Amino acid sequence: MELTTIVGLIVAVTGLLGGMYFKGVPFSALGNPAAIFIILVGTTGAVLNAFPMADAKNVGKLFGIIFTSRKSLNNAETIKQIVDFSQLARKEGLLVLEDKINDLDNPFFKKGLELLLAGQNRDFIEETLSEDIAAMEERHSGNAGIFTQAGTYAPTLGVLGAVIGLIAALGNMADQEKLGHAISAAFMATVYGIFTGYVLWHPFANKLKRKSKAEVLNRTIILQGLLLLEQGLSPKLVQENLISYLPPADRLQFDESNSKGGENNG
Repeated sequence: MELTTIVGLIVAVTGLLGGMYFKGVPFSALGNPAAIFIILVGTTGAVLNAFPMADAKNVGKLFGIIFTSRKSLNNAETIKQIVDFSQLARKEGLLVLEDKINDLDNPFFKKGLELLLAGQNRDFIEETLSEDIAAMEERHSGNAGIFTQAGTYAPTLGVLGAVIGLIAALGNMADQEKLGHAISAAFMATVYGIFTGYVLWHPFANKLKRKSKAEVLNRTIILQGLLLLEQGLSPKLVQENLISYLPPADRLQFDESNSKGGENNG
């Protein structure tokens, strides 16, 4: 599970309920079927109007990505694997890596290694894999756009719900008590619209974008690593080149590893 998503939802709901409590708003006010219906159904309809079914049908999968954590995208481990491959290739030649293809669980890495071992030139490998990355970025951008648009529509639909509620309230002008309840209920649509738009949909879109950037970085490291393998550079040079993609804290493990290696060699 993606812990930050779960914790974020809990904190956000707690903030809303806490604000209602301190302002003296009864929690029962949240149980407004009309407001919920306008926001959820209205937002769904707006999204369907904005995107083709080929995109909209992926929403379920996108929620799965938002609420799950992908541990496989470990850039440091990817670099270590590429460095190990370079050591083998320097000793026994690139073809020795054929036995490693089936051990790879990353389809992109496997595809790139297959191209390399098939004898494709550097330009072809770089162009093919770069196009693959670009296509993935475009696809991910469209997926995040669904939630971005939902976050744009929901608050506006909240205003629409409030207007509808106020129209209904005007029918109770003679009864001040009913009028007060009606106005209160009218603005619940605005609450739901703003809450879902700026606490759920926009943040979900941002999380998808961040996950996409992480995957792009991982694939970029793999691409660069394969090109370095094609050049036949030493494992040390391969490592020095690739760790530049890591944040400083993650580079320390490679420095420590080199230090230990130097002590053992001494």
